[in-house]
Amino acid sequence: MKRTLLSVLLLSTFLQLKVSAQTANALQRSTPEAEGVSASAISTFLDSVAASKHEFHSFMLLRHGKVIAEGWWNPYRSDLRHTLYSLSKSFTATAVGFARAERKLSLSDKVVSFFPNELPDTVSLNFQQLTVKDLLTMSVGQESDPTGIVSQDTNWVKRFLNVPIKYQSGSRFLYNSMATYMLSAIVSKVTGQKVIDYLQPRLFEPLGIAKPDWEESPKHINTGGWGLRLRTEDIAKFAQLFLQKGKWNGRQILPQGWVEEASTAHIIQHPGYSQAKRDSSDWEQGYGYQMWRCRNNAYRGDGAFGQYAIVIPEQDAVIAITSETADMQGELNLIWKILLPAMQKGKLPANTAADRILNNKLAALALPVKKDAMVPSLTKANTFVMEPNAQNIGSLQFNFQNSICEVIVKRDTGVYPIRFAANTWQQGETTLRGPYLVSGARNSLAGLPPFKVAAEYTWIDSNTLELVLRYIESPHTQTMLCRFSGDNIAVDIKRSFNTKAIGAVATLKGKAQ
Repeated sequence: MKRTLLSVLLLSTFLQLKVSAQTANALQRSTPEAEGVSASAISTFLDSVAASKHEFHSFMLLRHGKVIAEGWWNPYRSDLRHTLYSLSKSFTATAVGFARAERKLSLSDKVVSFFPNELPDTVSLNFQQLTVKDLLTMSVGQESDPTGIVSQDTNWVKRFLNVPIKYQSGSRFLYNSMATYMLSAIVSKVTGQKVIDYLQPRLFEPLGIAKPDWEESPKHINTGGWGLRLRTEDIAKFAQLFLQKGKWNGRQILPQGWVEEASTAHIIQHPGYSQAKRDSSDWEQGYGYQMWRCRNNAYRGDGAFGQYAIVIPEQDAVIAITSETADMQGELNLIWKILLPAMQKGKLPANTAADRILNNKLAALALPVKKDAMVPSLTKANTFVMEPNAQNIGSLQFNFQNSICEVIVKRDTGVYPIRFAANTWQQGETTLRGPYLVSGARNSLAGLPPFKVAAEYTWIDSNTLELVLRYIESPHTQTMLCRFSGDNIAVDIKRSFNTKAIGAVATLKGKAQ
């Protein structure tokens, strides 16, 4: 009896401590005017996003350490993680900062010194001189980014060390995602842990970031330059930590001085560009340690298609965004044009009406779904055997019941049933891999599937069925346009990050079984 009572008390204490820790790490909320920002301006920003070509998935604005606006475009949600792409790099660099503070490495260490068993027979002078700092500042000296080549190999470290360095390391900037992978490999080598595990007690737990995941190379090293998935609020916390110079709840989380060093421009991207050209671009303000300098004396970590952790020290502000866009500069332009001027010193008069309008807009954020235009000709189960194709899709089966269309995709890797809803989003999961920018790491992944999806179908006309499958923990969407003609089917498969000029990624043809 005493033992049972003690167990209950211990469990109760543990739960109280857990809740207390979660509360302590939660971001505070406030109203825009209380933190010196016009709610009307934020509404204007949302209206401008809606009218633009950019597809936002989430947005959080913090001022003076408090969240003053946050929203997710349905079907994306606050509890979902989102693929960060190259925003992952800033987290890898932070792991390097911890490792240096713990005297496990120095930034002047030569890269070749960590991998004596992976070196080619002849190591060039440029490779001998390559340092950890050169990796951090994207100044390896290789002629082009080797990521596409290296990621197709099974041993990325060895393949990277065999890619020639044409220019003296440290002398010129070249964006190089595999350089960040090498940082990840170095941290793993000196700590004996994957970067994600090394960061767990040092960064993720102190900030209350729960259940991050990170892709791996075939050698089970975190990809470093991409592949981390976090919630939008986790991104905001990371940016806020940098704004606070590494302090969190009064405790110094990051090594002293790391924020200043990492966010300083150590190299200029294109020193030969005119001042006018540099002044108009947020990609020409200098590069720190896996951090971009921005206009307006800001800096950021960012990822492909519009994943942002933006720090604006002069305004004591942070912005976190997940999105899919082909024009990342255009998204930043909206911030500088609309949100930045809205940030004032001191409090603004309370504006209940403006706050109500803003809150209504934030609550109603949603990506559009199409409405059926025609009465469909296919309303019962039908199976089509596909001709040989690069996607290795053997057959497609369509089962309609009420407002749900279940599509069963049979591939060489398995059978994948996916439920699509008419004119709305059907939430679900699938192990069918979706569109993605970097393929090499995904072949060896363990732990990321099943993928959360939202699926919707629409009859474009009586013979054309559109299936939209959003991978809602990534920026991307896959669309299948199915055209039926008697016993025949033709399917255009499109990925959201391909331009309209490219058209279908693939066109498949088949016949009814």
